[in-house]
Amino acid sequence: MGSEKTHIKFEEAVAFVNNYSKPIPADLLLKLYAYYKIAKKNFDNPGSKTPLINAFKANALIQAKNISRKQAMKEYVELVETSLKKDY
Repeated sequence: MGSEKTHIKFEEAVAFVNNYSKPIPADLLLKLYAYYKIAKKNFDNPGSKTPLINAFKANALIQAKNISRKQAMKEYVELVETSLKKDY
């Protein structure tokens, strides 16, 4: 998948998640969170007021830390297509 095509598919997947109305399982949300942060090159600390949530988010980022930005976009799109779009 070309870089521009990857970016477009990623942005479409992000828009889909942002408009998704059903509950998303926590483990899936954490993976999406990590892939999104890597894809956007946003390595700021998690911003939750709940320390436990910040710990889960930080752990998700640590688990995905060795993937490239492009790979993070691909993983995000794949998760959305296999886990969320199948319900629609």
